[in-house]
Order: sequence, then C-alpha cells, then structure tokens
Amino acid sequence: MRRPIIAGNWKMHKDVSAALDLVRQVKVSVADARDVDIVVAPPFTALLAVSREIEGSNIELAAQDVFWEPSGAYTGEISADMLRDVGCRYVILGHSERRQYFGETNEWVRKKIKASLTVDLRPIVCVGEDLEEREAGKTFDVVTMQVSQCMEGFSGHEMGKITIAYEPIWAIGTGRTATPQQAEEVHAFIREQLGGITSRHVSDGMRIQYGGSVNPDNISDLMAQPNIDGALVGGASLKADSFSRIVKFKGA
Repeated sequence: MRRPIIAGNWKMHKDVSAALDLVRQVKVSVADARDVDIVVAPPFTALLAVSREIEGSNIELAAQDVFWEPSGAYTGEISADMLRDVGCRYVILGHSERRQYFGETNEWVRKKIKASLTVDLRPIVCVGEDLEEREAGKTFDVVTMQVSQCMEGFSGHEMGKITIAYEPIWAIGTGRTATPQQAEEVHAFIREQLGGITSRHVSDGMRIQYGGSVNPDNISDLMAQPNIDGALVGGASLKADSFSRIVKFKGA
C-alpha cells in the first residue's frame, strides 16, 4: 500500500521569522500524524532555519527548485548538494509557475531530476494541462508528453524515488478544483503511462499527488480515490490550521 504524502508549497511567501512561526504551529498540530509523510517547502532563504526547527519531528523539508549542475558559474542558482546540506529531503520540480514564468522545459526538468537523484534528493515532479488544453480535450496528450519526456532514461529503482504531482493549471490558486473523478481519471492514466515506461510493479509503488486548490473540505474525497496518494498544497499550506486539517484527512 502506498503511503500518503502531503506537501505544502509556500511559494514566494514567508520571511524567516514568519516561516518559523508557521512551521512551529504546524509541528505541534501534526505531531500525532504517523501514517502520512508530511513535507513543507519554504523559500530558499528560510530552508536552514526551518530545517533546524523540524529536526526530530515527523515533518520533512523540501526545496521549490534546484539547478542541474553540481557547482559552477551559475549566478542565482542552487545545487542539489547545497539543498541536502541544509537538510532537504525533497525538491519540487517542473511546477507550472516555473514553466510559465521562467521557461522551464521538460528537458530541464529531466536534468534536474537526474541531479537530485544523484544526491538522494527525492523529486516531486509536476505535470498538468491548462484550461485551454483541458477544454480542447488535450489533457492526456499534454500529460503524456510531460511524463514521457521528464521520465526518460531513469531506472526502475530511480523511478521508485520520484513522486508525480498532477496539477491541472486551471485549478491552481483559482478556487476551482478538479472533481475527484476528473483527478482520478488522470492519475490512473499517469500510472498506466509510468508502467509502460518502467514496469507495472514499479508504477504501482509510485506516489501520485493531486495539486490544485486543495483544502480541508475536499481532501478526503480526493484521497478516497484509488490512484490519488497525496496532495501538493499551495495557499492552504500557508495557514497552520488548514494545512494540519489536510494532513489529518479522514483515514490518515
């Protein structure tokens, strides 16, 4: 049985003081949640402080991006080794905002996955269609291209360390959420695709999160779906109460 994973992506919110205040509240609220992996992804500037604060707790640390080279003249970039050095275990890659605003490509994401796995940093790889693509019936075409190009060349062992996050772009920060049935349909499709890339045994063990206006009111219905293994939470992760309620969804 796949262990659920709930990750909070704080995006460009929270200075160090505010990040510490938030994670302290979350730490207390979710201390008794033992059947789910809990991950928080603060901005780069707060990673070290948050890492120290959650040490020994049931919360893991993620970064919101990484560069694929281990070192060099890459002003403004952060390597996978640097993220491990400050305590990160996970890294979010290929988020739609990275693709939209910074030109991130599937090839870039693949290279970042490879760099992350080299230092045992576990990637959370985002895929998903925009509203125009959804309405044109191109959801599966878009997801097929993203998954196939991002996952190209990895062994079954490596694939087992990767989490996929299906995030329909039209539902991110809009208040619109895919119905549990819509989300499940795409999750099941992704799992089938992963099985073709690696093996059914490996794909059956891979976790696929849903992201897109996840909140305490819809998390239980989403998590009741057989191929939804968790959530990548945006706005609702910025408040301790709402994020904790998501983490402690019925059945966790």
